[in-house]
Amino acid sequence: MTGTQIVPGERAIALLGGEANDANLRRYLHGIPGVDAVGLEQRAAGLGTRSIKTTSKAWALDRIIGLIDLTTLEGADTPGKVRSLVAKAVTPDAADPSCPRVAAVCVYGDMVPHAVQALGTAHGDPDQGKIAVAAVATAFPSGRSSRSIKLEDTADAVAAGADEIDMVIDRGAFLAGRYGQVYDEIVAVKEACRRADGTYAHLKVILETGELNTYDNVRRASWLGILAGGDFIKTSTGKVAPAATLPVTLLMLEVVRDWHRLSGEKVGVKPAGGIRASKDAIKYLVTVAETAGEEWLTPHLFRFGASSLLNDVLLQRQKMTTGHYSGPDYVTID
Repeated sequence: MTGTQIVPGERAIALLGGEANDANLRRYLHGIPGVDAVGLEQRAAGLGTRSIKTTSKAWALDRIIGLIDLTTLEGADTPGKVRSLVAKAVTPDAADPSCPRVAAVCVYGDMVPHAVQALGTAHGDPDQGKIAVAAVATAFPSGRSSRSIKLEDTADAVAAGADEIDMVIDRGAFLAGRYGQVYDEIVAVKEACRRADGTYAHLKVILETGELNTYDNVRRASWLGILAGGDFIKTSTGKVAPAATLPVTLLMLEVVRDWHRLSGEKVGVKPAGGIRASKDAIKYLVTVAETAGEEWLTPHLFRFGASSLLNDVLLQRQKMTTGHYSGPDYVTID
């Protein structure tokens, strides 16, 4: 994936008209209108009831596959498990060569070399039909380590070939109102994504919305992640409940829509955790199209962080082709 040339933090300087310190960030973030929770949840519920035609469903299933970050983030991950994950990413359905590839595989940093090697010539920009390698970093999922460790973690993954870094913000600092600290850390991690040729690995900023407690906090954290230079804002690590929800994702999509109107820049959104069924993923597609616009339905601007979603989508594709559901041995069990 082509690295963005956004200099870390320049967005905030331009918007705030001065230093991105605690006082200026607090003034800006707390000046954002509060979230109408009832209205937000009603709109999400309404979008979730939209029905689509059979022909549109076939398109939607393929699009979902092409937007998946196929993920394994377990302490028991091995090089062999990563190679199996990559094989599934490259050929999700061995019986159907028309089945698209996923957008990326997402692994721990030490597994990046194994993913890169296993992908071989399939490694590259998902907007060009290739598969990116994403690595979680910055003491994922807790974010509880020194900044120097977080930056080294990030730089190691990029040096090993990671195209994308999924970092976690310091939720404790954010909830304590230390916005400048969170901002500075995102900026520093973004700089650690810089490659020798001056391009940057794409940075996804995980908010861990299940720990932010309020919609207002989710909106503020979304703006903070964008101002600090994030290329994506991501709901969750998948390790905390609740993870992705439709109202939270809708709220984050509204932020990237508003940012695009303000700046002309497009920032991506990645809901992650808990999205396991095709029917639920389709609700997210509808929400993206109706909120940010259909141009966001590309790997460059929207992803699903998932491990089991792909299996259900493959079963639904088979149902549309043959008229019946396959047995449980049709897809590999994750």
